[in-house]
Amino acid sequence: MTAGICLYFHVHQPMRLKRHSVFAPPNGGSFEDEIFDARLSREYFERAAAKCYLPTNAALLELIGETGLKVSFSVSGVFLEQAMRWQPAVVESFRKLAQTGNVEFVNETYYHSLSSLWWDKREFREQVLMHRNAVESLCGNAPTAFRNTELLYSDDIAAEAGRLGLGTVLAEGADRVLAGRSPNFVYSAAGTNGKVKVLLRNYRLSDDLGFRFGARGWPEWPLTADKYADWIAASGGDTVNLFLDFETFGEHHWAESGIFDFLRRFPKAAGERGLVFRTISETARDCPSAGELSVPSVVSWADAERDASTWLGNRIQQHAFSELMKARPEADGPALAAHRMLQTSDHFMYMSTKGMGDGEVHKHFSPYKDWGPYENYINFMNSLSSFRRKAVGKEVLVR
Repeated sequence: MTAGICLYFHVHQPMRLKRHSVFAPPNGGSFEDEIFDARLSREYFERAAAKCYLPTNAALLELIGETGLKVSFSVSGVFLEQAMRWQPAVVESFRKLAQTGNVEFVNETYYHSLSSLWWDKREFREQVLMHRNAVESLCGNAPTAFRNTELLYSDDIAAEAGRLGLGTVLAEGADRVLAGRSPNFVYSAAGTNGKVKVLLRNYRLSDDLGFRFGARGWPEWPLTADKYADWIAASGGDTVNLFLDFETFGEHHWAESGIFDFLRRFPKAAGERGLVFRTISETARDCPSAGELSVPSVVSWADAERDASTWLGNRIQQHAFSELMKARPEADGPALAAHRMLQTSDHFMYMSTKGMGDGEVHKHFSPYKDWGPYENYINFMNSLSSFRRKAVGKEVLVR
């Protein structure tokens, strides 16, 4: 079988929280008006649309026509709502990609939430089904593959995906999970009788592009498409799974870095080395299983630990998450939508107390550069109090 590349992009933008003061009275508006900062969120979204989403989708559409490139996406429901509201052209650009037949859109949690880590999986299942409907509306087909929020994965999560009819799940190719094996093969999820396949991110090659591309102090800088294709061709196995934030193109690495020139050259460079591009589902279908993969405890694609500690690693994060889930409304409607928006993983990442490189990454993505984790915790809890006041008439303010 010809060795392949599975190129997958994750697309998400959170709704940012307002700066909440314990002394400010409620404004009497909607849940969104009182809790979320639409102005700041729109500012972030429109910048990313101009720098990344629109130019990158245009480049991909051109490359599909020229080279037959195949790619896969997961696009959060939170992202789609913002795109339809502020940049409908972004939604249309994704629809055009879907219409080529060379692009697969996969399932995730609608609100890019941590619901898979809650003891009651009802919320997780409901969000996955919500997102399934959103993807079908976007591209006309119901997804059959699944990428959990932040690539959070375990045997239990794979089993839940299987019960929802999803036959392929993405995961991080963490060293402790592989125990000496290669991420460049397809595996079967433990406990699913071979019904759920697992595709593992090759984190070294993915991070070479996602994180190190523009690092002038990196010994391999500048990274050219031909050099990168050589590395992939020499890495062995059936498939090299490159899982990346979509904002790698134009946002994390600006156009001036040469990232778009790299993208335009990469498919041809790969083809010249006998490599073929496959979507996620094609990879799971065409590559034989290299055996069962058991992952008893949660892994993710974040930080050096590659576990859930980025979001739930300290007491303030754990307290915030517990209080949030206890406040879940039973009835559908604006209150439940607001509660789910508060579940978005980004809010919990801003509360991380990790230091060194991981901490710098978290601060980079925080919308409040002058705040540390404790200020973000206080603001989140006051946001939750605003939610409770409107939803159930209760509040617990944090000073």
